[in-house]
Amino acid sequence: MAEKNFFEVWSKESPETMKGFMDFTGGLMKNSGLDEKTFQLIYMAIQASRGGLGSVAAHAGFAKKAGATRDEVKGAILVTLMTNGINGVADALALALDSYDNTPV
Repeated sequence: MAEKNFFEVWSKESPETMKGFMDFTGGLMKNSGLDEKTFQLIYMAIQASRGGLGSVAAHAGFAKKAGATRDEVKGAILVTLMTNGINGVADALALALDSYDNTPV
């Protein structure tokens, strides 16, 4: 049996809360004062430092679609060394770059 995507389950089981969350995050993105690429790179680095590997993979693709280069994605993950040590990089670097490489533009 294939593993279900969290967002698929959430949208089926509680569409109202998912819509509320997406509206909230969309508002944050729109009013952050950051362009889309910068927002995605920062978010990806935060997720890498906290171990949110699914988010790292997704947002590496979003960053690419927003115009980020592979080196920018790599740099966003590597900067977590300064705050989190090797953990974020060890878990997230290969995942982020693989997601970037496999995201069509």
